[in-house]
Amino acid sequence: WWMMTGSAATLSLLAALFNKGWRNSLKVDFTNVAIGVAVAALLWSIFWVGDKLSSLLFNFAGQQVDLIYAMKSGESPWLLSLLMIFIIGPAEEFFWRGYVQRAFSERWNPNIGFAVATLLYTLVHVGSCNFMLIMAALTAGVVWGLFYRLFPSKFAAIIISHALWDAAVFIWFPI
Repeated sequence: WWMMTGSAATLSLLAALFNKGWRNSLKVDFTNVAIGVAVAALLWSIFWVGDKLSSLLFNFAGQQVDLIYAMKSGESPWLLSLLMIFIIGPAEEFFWRGYVQRAFSERWNPNIGFAVATLLYTLVHVGSCNFMLIMAALTAGVVWGLFYRLFPSKFAAIIISHALWDAAVFIWFPI
């Protein structure tokens, strides 16, 4: 967990250094908080349905999901929640949507930026050799990336969504 936290914080710092105007896209207000909570709840619901469907389609799904949840064994749920809410979730969004997707969108166009950032976000998880984790990254990457593609001014809502979803799906309301 400390390695994940350090990696996420490092990527976030690099994104901030190379993306000087990132603070201008952060507006934390009631609307962004409400949207962030709603998107996190929607994504949790998508994963709940996906868990049921994948169990029917793949005989290995349950074992692979169990391996993902086993990563938290022996750790304090409060500590993990705080790391996910205040460091890991926000840092991933600063890097993947706030820097990578934004940079590719500016270089080519918003659709290519969305596609490339989502593909890269998914490919980062391939090293786990866990099909269910890779599909989870693809699904979450599509939701957050598409939301950023359609509503870049709601970047704070995406950060809130990612932070809350991480803690909800992994600690508070595991599927």
